[in-house]
Amino acid sequence: MLRLLNLPDGKRIAYHKLEGTGPGVLFLGGFKSDMTGTKAVTLEQWCREQGRAFIRFDYSGHGQSSGDFETGTIGEWLADTLTVIDRLTEGPQIIVGSSMGGWLALLATIARPQRVHALITLACATDFTRRLLLAMFTEEQKQQLSDEGRVLIPCDYDDQQPYPITRKLIEEGENHCLLDRPIPIHCPVRMFHGMRDPDVAWAFSRQTCERLESGDATLTLIKQGDHRLSEAADLRLILNSLEQL
Repeated sequence: MLRLLNLPDGKRIAYHKLEGTGPGVLFLGGFKSDMTGTKAVTLEQWCREQGRAFIRFDYSGHGQSSGDFETGTIGEWLADTLTVIDRLTEGPQIIVGSSMGGWLALLATIARPQRVHALITLACATDFTRRLLLAMFTEEQKQQLSDEGRVLIPCDYDDQQPYPITRKLIEEGENHCLLDRPIPIHCPVRMFHGMRDPDVAWAFSRQTCERLESGDATLTLIKQGDHRLSEAADLRLILNSLEQL
């Protein structure tokens, strides 16, 4: 059942929640994705079968939550994540973060270390505003970003119009970059990345794993894996890791 978390500033965060035992499982989706994807629904079904607590939700400006995607930032979506942890979960959580959700999972763990039992990241896009978006822009696009405050880029996963990348998103993202120093996370971390990912190179996950202070961190490279990691074999790997954690 779809639920809405109404916040004092008028924001509404849409979510689905299962009651159950802990550690709970919290799914964080990717950039401009929503909570209805294959991985989120598969995790929910597994948690239902296991009698385990689970939450999936939409960030502001995504899916069925309120807000405008174009005005969103990493800081706002991190605040949404922390609000969900604080208001909707109890006890330790296993956070499963996909793409941008992997970066947000790292940031949330740093902010709430006592609430995170373990992390699973899928095609982790740490620091993607700096290391992916800004790096891929042509000089013309960088000038357009400076002059107009936004650039439109096509999306292979969306049949609708190209979506905007804003100067605000890029600049605010600098406040949350992690890869230029050790990452102060000490819980178990399991990272998965497809070697055929056309969007986020697997080097993002390798560099992240190297930076983690946790001694219990592994990176699994999936030779035939793409960015989504939603094939049946990929999902089995994720669920096996979740069960072990």
